[in-house]
Amino acid sequence: MLGYYILLGIIALVSWAISSKLKSKFEEYSHVHLRNGMSGAEIATQMLHDHGIYDVQVISTPGQLTDHYNPADKTVNLSEGVYNQRNAAAAAVAAHECGHAVQHAKAYSMLQLRSQLVPLVNVSSTLSQWLIFGGLILGAAMHFGFGFYIAVAGLILMGLTTVFAFITLPVEYDASNRALAWLKNKNMLSQQEYAGAEDALKWAARTYVVAAIGALASLLYWAFQVFGSRR
Repeated sequence: MLGYYILLGIIALVSWAISSKLKSKFEEYSHVHLRNGMSGAEIATQMLHDHGIYDVQVISTPGQLTDHYNPADKTVNLSEGVYNQRNAAAAAVAAHECGHAVQHAKAYSMLQLRSQLVPLVNVSSTLSQWLIFGGLILGAAMHFGFGFYIAVAGLILMGLTTVFAFITLPVEYDASNRALAWLKNKNMLSQQEYAGAEDALKWAARTYVVAAIGALASLLYWAFQVFGSRR
């Protein structure tokens, strides 16, 4: 138990460090103003059109770092700062989210799989630990038996959430690669602007790596707890 909490503490610390670094990077590159004078919304619209996508709407959404692509209603949602700003950080985020729209348009298999798992993960992320806890408590009271199988069901649901976290990695990295390739091939940014956009997206991707490792660590810990309880 102690080892698990130490591991979680380390992962949480790394996650905090990366998130802090990401925020500082975006703050730094928000001061690198684009020579072309385009806003994040204009960058996004241009990238969509250059890929022959005209049925996706670029809209502004409240908050900070709330940017996302919604395949259900085909909208690129850009936070207010990204939507209106004209800097390397805004260009990077806008192009990245459009990278997801391009994935959708081209039926990128990993994005399709991820989208199919979303409804299941919404349920599993809520129920998994309750089933595991309940199963372990019931198993201890009844000397295993039915409680064990409840806990295993919880592990399966937690495993689904973990798989989802790892499927997210290629989806995010591919979106960034598409974004950077377009920014470079279309000469949208100067060398300095491009370097800032590339660095910002690299740090953003690392947050997903840490999240996936954390999900795997939790799954392994609870698997040891469930199967170790049978000894």
